[in-house]
Amino acid sequence: MSGSALIYDKEMTRYKLLWTDPVCEIETPERLMVSYEALKSKGLEQRCESFPIREATEEEILLAHSKEYLEAVKQTPHLSLEELRTFTQQYSDVYFHPNIYHCAKMAVGATIQLVDNVMTGKVRNGMALVRPPGHHSQRNAANGFCVFNNVAIAAVHAKNHYNLSRILIVDWDIHHGQGVQYCFEEDPSVLYFSWHRYEHRSFWPYLAESDFDGVGKGKGAGFNINLPWNKVGMTNSDYLYAFFQVLLPVAYEFDPELVLICAGFDSAIGDPEGHMCASPEIFGHLTHLLMSLAKGRLCVVLEGGYNMSSLAQSVCQTVQTLLGDPTPVLASVGSPCHSALESVQNVRAVHQNYWNCFKHIVVSTELKDCLPEGCQQLGEISQMYIEEAKKIRNNHAQGMTDEKSLQCLQNVVSVLEKIKNKEVRNGLVLVPDVFVFVSCAVQHTLSSYCDRVLVVYVGDDTVPLDTQDGRVLLVQICSKEPEGEKSHYHVPLCLSKGLHDRASVMQAVLCLLLPMAYEFDPGLVVQVLGKCNSKQEVPIWAQLTSLLQGLAQGKTLALLQRGCDPEMVNATGASLSGSPGPSLGPLGTPLAENMEALEAQRQRLKSQWGLLLKTGVSSIFNDFAKP
Repeated sequence: MSGSALIYDKEMTRYKLLWTDPVCEIETPERLMVSYEALKSKGLEQRCESFPIREATEEEILLAHSKEYLEAVKQTPHLSLEELRTFTQQYSDVYFHPNIYHCAKMAVGATIQLVDNVMTGKVRNGMALVRPPGHHSQRNAANGFCVFNNVAIAAVHAKNHYNLSRILIVDWDIHHGQGVQYCFEEDPSVLYFSWHRYEHRSFWPYLAESDFDGVGKGKGAGFNINLPWNKVGMTNSDYLYAFFQVLLPVAYEFDPELVLICAGFDSAIGDPEGHMCASPEIFGHLTHLLMSLAKGRLCVVLEGGYNMSSLAQSVCQTVQTLLGDPTPVLASVGSPCHSALESVQNVRAVHQNYWNCFKHIVVSTELKDCLPEGCQQLGEISQMYIEEAKKIRNNHAQGMTDEKSLQCLQNVVSVLEKIKNKEVRNGLVLVPDVFVFVSCAVQHTLSSYCDRVLVVYVGDDTVPLDTQDGRVLLVQICSKEPEGEKSHYHVPLCLSKGLHDRASVMQAVLCLLLPMAYEFDPGLVVQVLGKCNSKQEVPIWAQLTSLLQGLAQGKTLALLQRGCDPEMVNATGASLSGSPGPSLGPLGTPLAENMEALEAQRQRLKSQWGLLLKTGVSSIFNDFAKP
């Protein structure tokens, strides 16, 4: 399963507003045109797999809409202009056109085709550029520019045709997708997450059920997650914080078989509806963070977006990431704002009874035979790199006297230089002693081309790295406290069962490691695995490898101890090559002692790292009250 689909047809641009309506005038055919033309101009459209679009059948539309509503919309092609205006007035913030019924069927059909192509393995992922949008449309009503609920229909179709029992819908549009919420609020097989401008119910659609306590009903309680933005101006930091602290912990516990995105780009900077400050580049990162779920089965479906420049850029960033391109550099990642902290805290607290990841919120050359297909072998090493390796040994590893170790060091230097020169994005080296080689790799990187290095070290060794000057951030996942002085840039995450307690590991990664890493903004990631004692550690390591690819534009050096299990080597190579990580299965409850240890680290580090501000059950204001 590889490749990305792009589903588009110019036919969906052939309707527009035929009368004066200040609310609806921003929904224009140009939205679709500029998005598609931007993809073409960047060469992205040609790299995607294209598929012809069909209209949805009436049976498919009835998966989420009533027969009465469908029959009413079917009459619109035959209505006069005045009759269309009268018909429109029975709904909120929407308009009709003689061709909109045809385009709405095309939009649903395109979304279903995207899901079918992903689920049958013709492509790994894809994006559907559709119009009209869908997430506001309800069983008996058009609403908010939406006629039929494209994503909701596709989700029910996927459940029925592919026997899926867990589907995740992520809605990053700036408006609440109440139509999707209503469709699945009693259904535990669909987890719906929406962030949206709310401003304490003063922003459209002005619904009480859009607030954080709208958790679903009956068996679906806990499977509807609303994160309300109660002020404008949210930034990349706020969006990342919401993913790390709410969406991703729940998503990994839920373990979806398919991920659908209601991709509204009115949440980007410059949009007249959103008034947010997040850059288009953030959508590449958000997409990347979701690509490790559901074995990579990810379907992105266009919803809103009304600033033509930021819309086109955001669409391109999303598709580039789907195609496997490196994620772009994010500028100025730091602390989330006070309002975002409050919203996240409220969501975590209200969902504490439903999700294990919130239940323990604490108050206060051997590679050839085991690498996946498509990985490059290193080949002959330049004499220049051989000499550089000797220099590094003499300066930083005088005890390295045997020839085999020197050859390994030459391999490490060669891979780092290839990453630096953009010949490869990342690399994997088996070394006799990761303890020594991580120090050599970091020293070479800092002196050669990069002034900030993130080291993620899994193991109980005392890592010989100087973190005092802030150029190296060392995050260590271990089962016992390492010796030596700790700093804000040396962060041991001590988990009593190491990688075996997957729920605790994912809490550590999503709520501590990744927030710090994004704020640190490294030029290179060095990922190190010490002793691997069990094949059970392979999936969690592979997921960690995949998630770290969102940093440093994917520039990663992975160092594994020689003698490591071949499955671990294969999984590392696969994740570095862009394959989605293996499923972790539904996650249980993290160990209470681990959560207490992680909270202690958060308390120690929060003054340095803005994305680590309070998420516990006690008041978030405590963090702001302390110096």
